[in-house]
Amino acid sequence: MSNVAIIGAGAWGTALAIQAARAGNDVVLWARNPANAAAIEQTRENPRLPGHLLPGRIRVTGVLPTAARALLLAVPMQHLRAVVAQLPPGPTPLVVCAKGVETGSLLLPLEVVGALHPSAGTAYLTGPNFAHEVAAGLPSAAVLASTNPALRLSLAELLGTPAFRLYGNDDPIGAQLGGAAKNVIAIAAGAVIGAGLGENARAALITRGLAELRRLAVALGGRAETMMGLSGLGDLLLTCTGSASRNFSLGLALGKGETLADVQAGRSAVTEGVATAPALLARAATVELPICAGVAALLAGRTTLAEAIAVMLARPRRDE
Repeated sequence: MSNVAIIGAGAWGTALAIQAARAGNDVVLWARNPANAAAIEQTRENPRLPGHLLPGRIRVTGVLPTAARALLLAVPMQHLRAVVAQLPPGPTPLVVCAKGVETGSLLLPLEVVGALHPSAGTAYLTGPNFAHEVAAGLPSAAVLASTNPALRLSLAELLGTPAFRLYGNDDPIGAQLGGAAKNVIAIAAGAVIGAGLGENARAALITRGLAELRRLAVALGGRAETMMGLSGLGDLLLTCTGSASRNFSLGLALGKGETLADVQAGRSAVTEGVATAPALLARAATVELPICAGVAALLAGRTTLAEAIAVMLARPRRDE
């Protein structure tokens, strides 16, 4: 039995496999396409994460692994249900590494897993992490959110190293909402820079975006203070300022006048904020989320960037 299995061989899944091996584990990395799995296994490099050779402790497979000390689910949010449905029930902890809200059901990642495997031990891995930096072993920190303290501790010991510092958190709802909403706000931050509105505007948007995260967390059963940690403010800052952020770069292209269809046509990786924006708004119902609402309207073609900015600037003045 392998120590750790990573379900999903995208950039993030591959980086997590490298990190798990660095932490001393034997690792199985699952790729949905068997031909891609065979190619990665042979070349020891994933084209989705170029420049990072896989350690010998990683085995790449196209056969879905089901037995391990922990199963890390690193598939895109909108594919999570289909993959988890293939896993048999068992005692292996399921660690969700996807960020977003499922369209249609409006469920958060752990809610999707819980609906399919209600008796499984679950945790949520999140935080301000770019895949290529984790793969390179650069200093990083992340959060393992779970209501089970023993599970948080065991997973931190299994996956953590001095350069990949894992913090426990007992607010999985807040952690999931931070991971979902920050992608939407990052699209807005990219659009601001792409449109040439300046760093002052981006700083203001990030700050007001953090206020949206706090309102959202409290309204949906999380804690406001969770949004001030790695799964909230930390992830928000990285995604809104880092050039490697897919959500920021999509917003940047929109701000420069490109269409959403053209931007997505040129990408193979999923930009989670596009599907998350309308689903998050629907889940949030009456929560005041003007930035997320503006992004959702922009992506749907219901408004232009200039109109969305004008609406935000025209909001009533009030004390912070």
